Amino acid sequence: MGKINVKLISGRTLDQGSTLENKMSKEFVDAAAICEVNQKNLGTLGVSEGDNVEVKTDFGEAVVCVRVNNGNPDSIAFVPMGPWANAVTGSDSGGVGMPIYKGIDSEVSSTDKSVLGVKELMGAI
Repeated sequence: MGKINVKLISGRTLDQGSTLENKMSKEFVDAAAICEVNQKNLGTLGVSEGDNVEVKTDFGEAVVCVRVNNGNPDSIAFVPMGPWANAVTGSDSGGVGMPIYKGIDSEVSSTDKSVLGVKELMGAI
């Protein structure tokens, strides 16, 4: 089972944003329950694009689908803003009202676990 230590970042994407109106849909899960890494990091994980990975931080963990984004530097992982990113992001906002979504120390590992839907993820948290 492969794993990598990464800096996790999050942000909005077009796909995630276009599915916000129906957060219980498969389209939203497919757009937001993902982790993007580059091809080198994918190889280190020993997984293929479309496999599930587990993202763990000091704040929590979430299982998401891995995708290749060769625009990501080594050891940088991207998870779109949404419930899965929230599960691994701390609640401290540093007084600005928005949690820190950038530069979170994280471990990404291959897993046989399934991606949870929004309701199941919220219930687990």
